[in-house]
Amino acid sequence: MRCGLLGEHLGHSYSPQIHALLGDYSYALFEIAPEELEVFLKSGSFDALNVTIPYKKSVIPFCSELSETARRMGSVNTLLRRADGTLYGDNTDYDGFSWLLARNGGIRPGEKALVFGTGGASLTVQEVLRACGAKVVALSRHGENSYDTLPLHSDAVLAVNATPVGMYPNNGQRLVDLSLLPKLRCVLDLIYNPARTQLLLDAQARSIRAENGLSMLVAQAKRAAELFTDKKIPDSRCEEILCKLSSQMQNIILIGMPGCGKSTVGKLLAQELGRPFVDADAEIEKAVGCDIPTFFSKYGEAAFRAQETKVLSQLGKHSGCVIATGGGCVTRPENAPLLHQNGTILWLRRELSSLPTDGRPISQSTPMQELYAQRKALYESFCDRIVENDAAPQDAVEAILKAIRQEGETT
Repeated sequence: MRCGLLGEHLGHSYSPQIHALLGDYSYALFEIAPEELEVFLKSGSFDALNVTIPYKKSVIPFCSELSETARRMGSVNTLLRRADGTLYGDNTDYDGFSWLLARNGGIRPGEKALVFGTGGASLTVQEVLRACGAKVVALSRHGENSYDTLPLHSDAVLAVNATPVGMYPNNGQRLVDLSLLPKLRCVLDLIYNPARTQLLLDAQARSIRAENGLSMLVAQAKRAAELFTDKKIPDSRCEEILCKLSSQMQNIILIGMPGCGKSTVGKLLAQELGRPFVDADAEIEKAVGCDIPTFFSKYGEAAFRAQETKVLSQLGKHSGCVIATGGGCVTRPENAPLLHQNGTILWLRRELSSLPTDGRPISQSTPMQELYAQRKALYESFCDRIVENDAAPQDAVEAILKAIRQEGETT
């Protein structure tokens, strides 16, 4: 079968990777200009397609039949070319969000759900929620239900972001203050790059269940693959693919005391995993045009920390990298969300007596025990896991690889 994704500007899409794990069919990206759409749909070489922005409504006139879901929503994201050459349109986004909602506890009839945005993605979310019997309120920047009216909805138990606010490269943006919604038990964000938008980070900080939209993407692809092949695929396949993709997309970020081996272990780990390695201190030196000791002596620590945060704000947007940070990055709390948005943070710990001080201004000016006492609680608050590095660097690499595998098995 000849399958693929239809859109105008597809950029980097995960769809080919997902479909390669779902079925034995080719899957290509078809970037088609609006004026070429009709010719492509009528004579293009394809058997089945997923459809994305901006064509989910544009393809409808070319379909001889629509599924009940697609007709009700006025949106098509899956096309099948039938034996007689006509096109059948369906919408598997509905299935995708249904799965995302169900894996996060669902919603009971009569409970209130807030949906941020009123575009196509929002309409899908609203359809699913209403089918569950929820009381749905869609908020936008203007109109009767604007974001300014958020305090009127303090009884909401679920919030869903169906806008691009907070999506790469505009990481860190958010639409609302979740503290105004004291009864929330779940926050869902259809964005999956970054893995943790600021909205999700805010939710996690309040111990509210939160998840991005990657599982929706996988689940809608699974349903599309079933339509492509006319074969049932178990939901467990979604879990496997989601785990694989999440692991590949996450940065692995090493923090720890100066000289604990972050760069050495990071390079070995990146080599083992076939990932890019980035040294934050090296990136800072590129940005300021001199080595770190020289910068420290000229401008002081405060100026250095400001430059460090600026660099980390860019590195944190990357996906699938191994990143070694400077020992003092934990001294600025604003660095935590920058690193966590796309990464798992590992505290690489080493015996203090084994830590070198050459070329490290802070280590040379402050006794190591005192420096460790200042930073210990900060490392603990930043990290997701601790890895010891008191033996050979390869031993630390093996410990990290084991932890990654265990995390994948329990995800």
